[in-house]
Amino acid sequence: MSRRRVFRRAALAAGGALTAATAVGAADRLPAQPSRAGDEKALNLLLMIDRAEVAFYTAALEKAGLSGELEEFAKTALGHEREHVSYLEGALGKAAEKEAEYDFGDATADADAFARSAAKLEDVAVGAYNGQATNVTPGAFLAAARIVSVEARHAAWIRSIRDGDPAPDAVDTAYSEARVRRELRSLGVTA
Repeated sequence: MSRRRVFRRAALAAGGALTAATAVGAADRLPAQPSRAGDEKALNLLLMIDRAEVAFYTAALEKAGLSGELEEFAKTALGHEREHVSYLEGALGKAAEKEAEYDFGDATADADAFARSAAKLEDVAVGAYNGQATNVTPGAFLAAARIVSVEARHAAWIRSIRDGDPAPDAVDTAYSEARVRRELRSLGVTA
């Protein structure tokens, strides 16, 4: 095979990859139809997550025998999540849905289980906030953006405690509502 043919094939492959990436990227940028109803739906999903985090950290602090940096993380995250819940409930007012039920089972039984589950829960929170970004009006987006950055710091902190890699990926994945609900169910949250 000649050098020219190799370069030509490489160029065609690169062009195909660029076309595929552009098509996939375009799907992420489809125009959403933000509205007050959309804000309520999205903010209620986020409220469900933040309430679950409050319940999870409360249960872990009571049952998991946390100490050291894990205990410090849980207490700090719990304080932040309580503020998130208060903010979201205030933003939703009477439109706030009722709280889910929780059965965290072994996820809060000991420090190792807690750390694994906390990392997963924080990843779900970041993915949910990112996933709802195009479903809300600019005002709701700006409010959620202030919270998602804190959720991302929680995710990095628990990862650094757990396995030392606070940011394993260059970008975060946006989670659909269905994925958020599925992930929460796997952690013991019933909505």
